[in-house]
Amino acid sequence: MDKNWSISLEHEEYENNKDLVIKNAINAVEQTGPQFYVNIVTPAAFGEPDSYLTPALTNYFGETINQKFIDQCGCGGFVLLVWKNS
Repeated sequence: MDKNWSISLEHEEYENNKDLVIKNAINAVEQTGPQFYVNIVTPAAFGEPDSYLTPALTNYFGETINQKFIDQCGCGGFVLLVWKNS
């Protein structure tokens, strides 16, 4: 995707399945074009994504991405911005 975008991974099947959140977050980053970002919204139940999603994405993508925890959104989930360098 050659634009900045957002994906919500916080409801329904994601609420109790951390592995599915990680899998679909990886897919979202893979779909994001170089020099663009994806905002990944994660379930409130898992807490801040820096504790589980950031390390998983770093493991998978290495230095080809930058990540920044943004904040907890009004809906209760958390937002992680992932910038694709290449």
